[in-house]
Amino acid sequence: MTVIDPKTQWVPEAGPEDDGDEMGDMPLSMRLSIADALTLGNATCGFLAVYFTTTGVLIPHLTGNGDGGMARHSAATAVMLMLLASVFDLFDGLVARKLRSSAMGAELDNLSDLISFGLAPAYFVLVWGMVANDAHQGVSALAGIVVVLAVVLRLARFSCLTLPNGVFQGMPSPFGALTVVSIVLLELPFVPTLLAIVGVAWLMVSRVEYPKPRGLLAVAMLGWIVLSMGLLTAWAFDAPGGELLLQTGCALQLVLGAVIPLFATARRVNTFRDNRREARAAAQP
Repeated sequence: MTVIDPKTQWVPEAGPEDDGDEMGDMPLSMRLSIADALTLGNATCGFLAVYFTTTGVLIPHLTGNGDGGMARHSAATAVMLMLLASVFDLFDGLVARKLRSSAMGAELDNLSDLISFGLAPAYFVLVWGMVANDAHQGVSALAGIVVVLAVVLRLARFSCLTLPNGVFQGMPSPFGALTVVSIVLLELPFVPTLLAIVGVAWLMVSRVEYPKPRGLLAVAMLGWIVLSMGLLTAWAFDAPGGELLLQTGCALQLVLGAVIPLFATARRVNTFRDNRREARAAAQP
């Protein structure tokens, strides 16, 4: 997530004719940082994910010109764009901490996350409800709304709360979006798929703690994203065993969503134990 350091924000120097409107006249290129450019790349990927889902999956289905291979390629492209958006989201925070972020950084980050990790996966769920054989369009639309609202509430809460360093409260929206599309790609029966999607939406607005992707965890996350792109490519081009590999990767994504909070929980338990040990040591004469 984009981090704003008040000490590094650009502040215009006041001149004799400064009437308070100088910021409005400042060229856009002067107000955007490198981190902001990465954040806009995140938003672009989210929009393109919706585009490929529409043109390659939904429209061919509605017009009766559907091609299984084309739909598979487009679905894989849409998911890979969401994965790429998560890469942008990972690096814009890192760049902002190393360099700087503009005053718009946090707002840009939330808006971009809403597109890439709220609208795009929710739309993916909706289209699944329209093209799958055993799905129900109305119920799928309701599930998509639940996903969008969960991301909206999560991003709003993130902007308002001050959390302990190193943790998120609730499943991060990029991880939640990838988990939602993984559930759809597993091609489970309609009811289990629907319940799993609602469960992920609940995790995003819950108080379950997830560690922030920093250090080795960030490297592991980046490696997982690259591996996921490889699995999607194999599936899209119908490589031998590609479908099995993709389903294995999707299942592992669900397992990670349930297991990763245990690391934050273990960290809290260890911190609590250390504090108690220090308190006992201090109380002894």
